[in-house]
Amino acid sequence: MEKRKLGSLEVSAIGLGCMGMSSTYGPPGDKTEMISLIRSAVEQGVTLFDTAEVYGPFINEELVGEALAPFRNQVAIATKFGFKPDPKDPSHWNELDSRPEHIREVADASLKRLKIDTIDLFYQHRVDTAVPIEDVAGTVKDLIKEGKVKHFGLSEAAAQTIRRAHVVLPVTALQSEYSLWYRNPEEEVLPTLEALGIGFVPFSPLGRGFLTGKINENTTFDKSDFRNSVPRFTPEARKANQGLVDLLNRIARQNESTPAQIALAWLLAQRPWIVPIPGTTKLERLKENNDAASIELSAADLQEIETAASTITVQGARYPEHFEQKTGK
Repeated sequence: MEKRKLGSLEVSAIGLGCMGMSSTYGPPGDKTEMISLIRSAVEQGVTLFDTAEVYGPFINEELVGEALAPFRNQVAIATKFGFKPDPKDPSHWNELDSRPEHIREVADASLKRLKIDTIDLFYQHRVDTAVPIEDVAGTVKDLIKEGKVKHFGLSEAAAQTIRRAHVVLPVTALQSEYSLWYRNPEEEVLPTLEALGIGFVPFSPLGRGFLTGKINENTTFDKSDFRNSVPRFTPEARKANQGLVDLLNRIARQNESTPAQIALAWLLAQRPWIVPIPGTTKLERLKENNDAASIELSAADLQEIETAASTITVQGARYPEHFEQKTGK
């Protein structure tokens, strides 16, 4: 697979988001099967693997660490700090905590769970407005000096926050949602990243599965699936947003590919320093996603997508309100 640069970090053009193997989209996958899937990703050329302590919590880091142990020198492992359990309900990790001492605790715990000596890319999962971003960047800078971390990242941060952090410690990558059905980063974030030489790692590049064309207004989700609480996934919103999938289907037929592959190829065509991290629990989807790296959309394809997408107004918020409030800080 072709390589791309996130700042100074070279990785595969498409990474693997591992969250859904342990949480969020229904019951956790079978551990043996998930280890096999992660290792298949390595064989297919994937070198960027994304996890976080909050996924599970903890078990996703353990899974990723075990799966990648034989390939440690061939891959980059990204994990995150910044959440903590709600004191009233420890099963919900919805409180923010980026105090320097907490960042250090998370780094040490993540290193143990991942069974590694250094975290390749350490993201602040969400901006904690109670802690100056300069203090956060300074703490990660110290962890880099100590050899515990190699690169610093932010997630769902606003342009001004990115600039402030970058003064203290070069930001290698920003991880935020970006896809054909969520394009807000194009307004301020992408120009900021371009100006500062920071890479962009879009999560949910397939719109939490909607842009694959496998979900419609009649699809039902497991009771533990996060999408049940997402306004954009009400049956009415799914029906209203079908136009985007129809567009992807049309371009896919022209390119002998799938809607998911077109959605990923579109992202790759936006900037040479964009590395999407689609997630999956299925081997066939893994190969489908990774094959998108070899699809080069023509100028005519990209213009057709742009023209058609401009006439579609996506219905429904991408997050429940309490989640959205933690973004764009």
